Amino acid sequence: MTIKMSLAIAAFGVVVGGGVDAQAPADRFTQKVVQVLVHAEDEEAAPRRTTFTESEVNSYLSLGATEHLPPSVTRPTVALLGAGRLSAAAIVDLDVVRGGSSGGWFDPLAYLSGRLPVVAIGTIDTRGGLARLQLERTEVGGVAMPPMLLQEIVSFYTRSDEAPRGVRLDEPFALPARIDRIEIARGQAVVVQ
Repeated sequence: MTIKMSLAIAAFGVVVGGGVDAQAPADRFTQKVVQVLVHAEDEEAAPRRTTFTESEVNSYLSLGATEHLPPSVTRPTVALLGAGRLSAAAIVDLDVVRGGSSGGWFDPLAYLSGRLPVVAIGTIDTRGGLARLQLERTEVGGVAMPPMLLQEIVSFYTRSDEAPRGVRLDEPFALPARIDRIEIARGQAVVVQ
C-alpha cells in the first residue's frame, strides 16, 4: 500500500469515524473509573485524587454509556463549568415519559411531545461522601421550564421496586466507591477518595 493510499484511508477514517483516536478519551475514562473502584477496595490506601476531563466524560457518554441508557434518551453531554457548576443535556423522547405521567391540567408533560433537548444547569455540592444538587435552570426545547418537569423525567427513568418514586433531585445522595467529594472545575472533575 502506498503512503498516499494510507493517508487517504486515514483521512476517510477521520471524516467518517470521528478520528483515529475518537475512542481514546472514552477508554481513559473507563480506565480511571476502574482505578477509582480498585482504590475504594483498599481501605488502607492513602487519599487519592483522580481527574476526569470533560472530553473524557463526553466521549464515554457518546461511545460507552449508550448501552446503559434507555433508547428514548440519546446524545447525552455534560459541561463542567467550574466552581461546582455543571450542565447536563440529552435528547429525550417526551412521548415515552408522558406515558408514565399523570397527564392532568397542571402536568407540564401534557403539553410537550416528541424528541426534544432537555438541559439542566446547577451546582453540585459534595462533601463527606454525600452529594446535593441545586438546580439553577431547566430547559426543554430551549424554553425555561419549572424544576418539577426535570424531576418528573428523572423519576420516570429511575423508578424501581427499591425506589418507587425514583431518584429525588432535592434529596442528598451517597457517593459510591468511598468517594469523599468531587471538585468541579472548568473542564474537569476531580474525584477525591
